[in-house]
Amino acid sequence: MTSDSSSFFCPLEYRYGRPEVRNLFGRSARLARALRVEAALAEAEAEEGLVPATDAAAIGRAATLRSVSLDRVDEIERSTRHDVMAISRALAEAAGPAGRWVHYGATSADITDTALALELKEAVALLREDLTALASTLAALARRHRATAEIARTHGQDGVPFSFGYKMAVAAAEVVRHRDRLDELAPRLVVGKMAGAVGTGASFGDHAAAIEASVMRRLGIAADEAPTQIVGRDRIAELTNLLALVAGTSERLATEVRNLQRTEIGEVAEPFDEAHQVGSSTMAQKRNPTTSETVTSLARLVRAFALPPLENMVQWHERDLANSANERVVIPHAILLTDDLLTKLTDVFRGLEVDVARMQQGIDRAGGTAMTENLMLALTAKGLARAEAHELLRTLTRNPSEPPSLLERARADPTVSRLLKPDAVGALFDPAGYVRAAAAKTDRVLARLERRLKE
Repeated sequence: MTSDSSSFFCPLEYRYGRPEVRNLFGRSARLARALRVEAALAEAEAEEGLVPATDAAAIGRAATLRSVSLDRVDEIERSTRHDVMAISRALAEAAGPAGRWVHYGATSADITDTALALELKEAVALLREDLTALASTLAALARRHRATAEIARTHGQDGVPFSFGYKMAVAAAEVVRHRDRLDELAPRLVVGKMAGAVGTGASFGDHAAAIEASVMRRLGIAADEAPTQIVGRDRIAELTNLLALVAGTSERLATEVRNLQRTEIGEVAEPFDEAHQVGSSTMAQKRNPTTSETVTSLARLVRAFALPPLENMVQWHERDLANSANERVVIPHAILLTDDLLTKLTDVFRGLEVDVARMQQGIDRAGGTAMTENLMLALTAKGLARAEAHELLRTLTRNPSEPPSLLERARADPTVSRLLKPDAVGALFDPAGYVRAAAAKTDRVLARLERRLKE
């Protein structure tokens, strides 16, 4: 295979994804894991007396990329048109006379699904690190801006004041929930099998349970408690649907940055290299949130990858091959892209520019309308029915951009003035109470999250 990037076909080869994650799913890494499984099988069988110990040792020595090359495996596969047979034959050649015992009693899925479990174990560790990094970055931002006043928005309209720190604490908690889900999934996901043609272990006779347990112990994974010829595909479907959830959160956070960076809002901006970065080939003034937009785009693709594994759960009897081809595409792509969008999003929030003054201007620009809840509650506490207080304020807030201000309207209203003194009305228009409540809630959320993030 040429290393000339001009021949690359898939953008994941040159544009998206970190090298270490690409390497995890590279052909050499996948072959190396399959060889590890074959070696573990021979060792387990030797332990049970089914294979001579010296032959098992020879197989173990040969089960490396130094002895079994991709080129030789590819050459055999062109003839056999069977990937696992190509690996086992290449390993048997490399092992010399001991090669007669390679793959003894196993079926192809014993090797491929167990090697996949090793691959997924590494992937889970990477994704957990990604989620921890993003959650920790959001938590640090929440701590820094715990009392930074900002207008909250619902339906795209001004709501009541809160703090930017609380917005980030909410995001951090959501990411930690995904990490919890990953931790819960991992024991179900990272399982292999060494149970022969249809999962009963008949080919290993009375040694079946011991051999499977020994292989999995050597590889550091668990065994599927009830496989058919393959490991149950509900496990893969659960993973890709979890990745879809992570992608949903990622797009939500990226969209928040994109909206808050809008020219008319301008409360945050993602990092921008002023010395070199270009926002537009035409409009030189542009500072576009391109990383957040990339996260949005990739997240949509990750969610699309959740569907094929759901359909792969449907197998003809004890197995068919309908899952195999698309899994070769779906699993590495979904994991690599999830890792990529999580690391990109972490970079965005790690370098996020927060315009505190602009956030305060947003509250000021609301002209007091963001404080209607305060006034409604005060009027209700003074004896006015809540529904009447709500209707009164709904009336007072008509045409809010026209003078007089809401504060002036409230002070002039006979119902309000009968129940509240002018100074009391003015105090109700101070957003400090909302911001204090948001800061206190942020502290409580972070106290829990920061402990969990150390786990």
